[in-house]
Amino acid sequence: MTTQAIDGSPTSGQIKAVSHKKNAGTERPMERQAFVALAKHSFLMVCGTMMVFPFLWMISGSLKSNDEIFSSPLNLIPETFRWETFVETFHSAPFGLYIFNSFSVALFTTVLVIINSAMFAYALTQLRFRSKTVLYFVVMGCYMLPGAVTYIPSYITLARLSLLDSHTGLIISNAASVFGVFYLRQVFIKIHPSLIEAARIDGAGELKILWAIMLPQCRAAVATLFLITFITNYNSYMWPSLVITSQELNLIATGIRHYFIAEGNYGLNWSQIMAASTIAVLPLLILFVVCQKTILSGIADNGVKE
Repeated sequence: MTTQAIDGSPTSGQIKAVSHKKNAGTERPMERQAFVALAKHSFLMVCGTMMVFPFLWMISGSLKSNDEIFSSPLNLIPETFRWETFVETFHSAPFGLYIFNSFSVALFTTVLVIINSAMFAYALTQLRFRSKTVLYFVVMGCYMLPGAVTYIPSYITLARLSLLDSHTGLIISNAASVFGVFYLRQVFIKIHPSLIEAARIDGAGELKILWAIMLPQCRAAVATLFLITFITNYNSYMWPSLVITSQELNLIATGIRHYFIAEGNYGLNWSQIMAASTIAVLPLLILFVVCQKTILSGIADNGVKE
């Protein structure tokens, strides 16, 4: 039995027991936090592996021979690295021209989308006019329409403007984005009104407020929209295949299809198919690395420095 001091103060044994209970109570939450963190990281690693595996398999297939692709499809490390496949693929078709066409069309289209979306979103959030809410719901209604619904009217419009079989027609037909308007509107709403009021008091016009104040505060959102729009237009296949008929104007997706299907090589040169796909993806990876720092550095910025 534990004894208590004469003056009523706890003994050393009682102090040790209390401290042991406190330590046990603090260790349990720490163990739970460690377990939760381990489970989260394990889940993210599994999801990341599932997303990266097709890309790794594509690179691995481009370095294998056709026989090795079918004999050991799940083996990511080739028995012999055939780097010459990339050289043969790049010289067997004008993939450099296709990549340049896709890059230029996607770049000009993305710039126009950002300009139009920023001006439209600014009008919806900062200007006061009648039927602003109705206009916003009309825009959202257009967002719900499938993209294929717009192919026929857009094709007829380009035909009347004599813009078929041209990159200009592709750029103009994709220069507006409902998603861009919706995305930038949600970002502009979060900017504190005091910034806009202070700029108007100083005599700044609406365009100056938009380009000099609002867009710099939303660099992460603009970079994200730029990346999404660029990748969408770079990888576009259906609409460019309807508008473009000249082989020298083909984008990378239609160019790969034309070479490996129309030329009768589909199903025969799988290593070259994987190599061509890898070459087509490389510009997107470079662009993602360039935009990644801007996206991550400003993703939590709401436009107000406290």
